[in-house]
Amino acid sequence: MPRYFMHLVHSVDILLDPDGLMLEPEVMPEVALRQARDCMAGDVQDGRLDLHYRIDVHDEGGDLVHSLPFADALEIVGAS
Repeated sequence: MPRYFMHLVHSVDILLDPDGLMLEPEVMPEVALRQARDCMAGDVQDGRLDLHYRIDVHDEGGDLVHSLPFADALEIVGAS
């Protein structure tokens, strides 16, 4: 089973995932989505949501295999 590293990226700042997760490739996008939403939930509790972040998923070889902008991780309803 491959290991994926889900790094939190904001502009030039990167919070590296040092351990990664062993995942089947087909579930990796869903896990990235859950992690993005978990990150956003903490911000929402603090009353602020910064959609400039993204989760970049790299494989064990360091190749970018998936990228999920926070803005794509949710639907905003009722915003003006």
